Amino acid sequence: MIAIVCPGQGSQTPGFLEPWLADPKFASQLEALSEAAGMDLAAHGTVSDAETIRNTAVAQPLIVAAGILTLRALQEGRSDRIGGIAGHSVGEFTAAAGAGILSDADAVRLVAARGAAMADAAAVTATGMSAVIGADQDALLARLDELGLEPANFNGGGQIVVAGELDALERLQAEPPAKARVIPLQVAGAFHTRHMAPAVERLRAAAAGVAASDPRLSIWTNRDGSLVAEGGEFVDLLVGQVSSPVRWDLTMESLAAAGVEGIIEVAPAGALVGLAKRALKGVPTVAIKTPDDLAAAHDLIDGKS
Repeated sequence: MIAIVCPGQGSQTPGFLEPWLADPKFASQLEALSEAAGMDLAAHGTVSDAETIRNTAVAQPLIVAAGILTLRALQEGRSDRIGGIAGHSVGEFTAAAGAGILSDADAVRLVAARGAAMADAAAVTATGMSAVIGADQDALLARLDELGLEPANFNGGGQIVVAGELDALERLQAEPPAKARVIPLQVAGAFHTRHMAPAVERLRAAAAGVAASDPRLSIWTNRDGSLVAEGGEFVDLLVGQVSSPVRWDLTMESLAAAGVEGIIEVAPAGALVGLAKRALKGVPTVAIKTPDDLAAAHDLIDGKS
């Protein structure tokens, strides 16, 4: 089984869409997605600086649109050979489009609403996120309770991303659990925690007007790594996931249990392939960063690599 994985926020870099937009086909697709998002995604993917594309309201539709461009090129003539799909955090919107739950336009329109709502929620209190590597999980969770912090992403491979108020994150970095390393992340807020509660209701209202179809492709949820068979249920999970942890560790366990034989990460790729190399040792991977990487991905799908 070949699985497609879709990255989350933080994967974008300045100019990463430039090689894609050299092809008129991709440029035309992005123009339509820009219209749905209500912003110039081509400009943000080519000339906007790092600070601009780090803005949550910009980053989320930009990442999902890039993933959709990749997906459509990847699936062309090969949809029946792809076994399943999963997304990390905002990448679940990309996955929903890939599985046919949401139209491409609705996925980008909805994620633009999500990004704006999360950016507003993040502005209420000074919060952030840090990656913790090498900690005993129980010891880390106990330390988070002491500091009023929350686990946001269980990424597997010994990495947990935690989130909360900045002073508490500084205290965690100064006094981490035994053998742990704490790395502050360049994000605008405490995503996937109680601090995002105001964004949940706004996204729920936006999602109420979106048509959801049952998936045409196996899709796993970040909530607990389980398969979801109903489109409406998956959209409900997308809404709730804004303020609940990402269990990417369980998603990878489900991929392993399903017999995954290859993993392809759509643009802007790299982070999830890195996690897979640690947690799913021996499984071939392809990270699609530019259109030049599509050939290797097609070979993996076709069983040529």
